Amino acid sequence: METTCQSCGMPIDDGKLFGTEGDGSASTDYCVYCYRDGRFTMPDMTANEMIEMTGRWARSAGMTEEQAVGLGPMMMALKRWAA
Repeated sequence: METTCQSCGMPIDDGKLFGTEGDGSASTDYCVYCYRDGRFTMPDMTANEMIEMTGRWARSAGMTEEQAVGLGPMMMALKRWAA
């Protein structure tokens, strides 16, 4: 089963990558990099900052510039950023 982090869009395909709720249980919405102990790890990050950070990661992982730029609309549909 693969889930997508509702903050950064990272595929979560390993249970070790789920974030944690305040009670220590696995978060069903967020990855460990974005969410720990029931809180966002970067609470002041804006959607645009997340898009920029994710784009840099995507390009370093081999995505083309066009593919990385295309992540923006997908990111805005994620739970954390959806209006």
